[in-house]
Amino acid sequence: MDNHTILQAALQQSAYDYCCAPGDFLAKENRVFESAADGRAKRYLELPSLCSLVSYGSNIVAAGRADLLPELSQFLNRVSAIENCFETPGLYALNRILEKAQAQICFMSQYFLPDVDAVFAYGQCCGYELRVLEADAFAQWYLPEWKNALCADRRHLDRLAVGAFEKGRLVGLAGCSADCDTMWQIGVDVLPAYRKQGIASALTNRLARETFDRGFVPFYCAAWSNVKSVKMRSAAVSGQAGWR
Repeated sequence: MDNHTILQAALQQSAYDYCCAPGDFLAKENRVFESAADGRAKRYLELPSLCSLVSYGSNIVAAGRADLLPELSQFLNRVSAIENCFETPGLYALNRILEKAQAQICFMSQYFLPDVDAVFAYGQCCGYELRVLEADAFAQWYLPEWKNALCADRRHLDRLAVGAFEKGRLVGLAGCSADCDTMWQIGVDVLPAYRKQGIASALTNRLARETFDRGFVPFYCAAWSNVKSVKMRSAAVSGQAGWR
């Protein structure tokens, strides 16, 4: 599996999520589609969606309710640059459209794909014992401190985890869930007293390797406002842990 294959898998998954074709995300012009349910979409999405926008950097693709599409198209036609859509005052204009449907902007996230070469070149050690855990082994850790690594509401989707241990005590945990047919999403938690030691980077890298070994593409998501999570991803990139 190489970076091109990984990108194609992500584009295809987004096409299922947004009711369009993979190539629509690489077009020069913005595009708008009516949202519809699709059994191949990410498991945690509630489809059809009222309004959802995504960009891979070339344009903006929107999927939404049919009655909102004309105004969404007009809004996107006025956007002079991608960043103008995802920052104020562009967000205020989008909110005014959503208010007509008694809604407002909610989730804003960044998704990260692995750089396969960097993933397997990463050699940093966090200084703790790392263990690969199957479902039976991590079943005991559906606890608040591990809520990002494991999802109690969708535990049937959790497939694999890697734990960091100090003298037998779990101090960090990364888990991945089968949120798509071809892609597994990674989440990670580290106990407060053990943060800023490279544990999260080491865990996500090891779990990405294990995910690749099982034939799936790992991906990572962080809310724009989650500075800690985005910093972890940035540290992983600068330390060649493999996220881009």
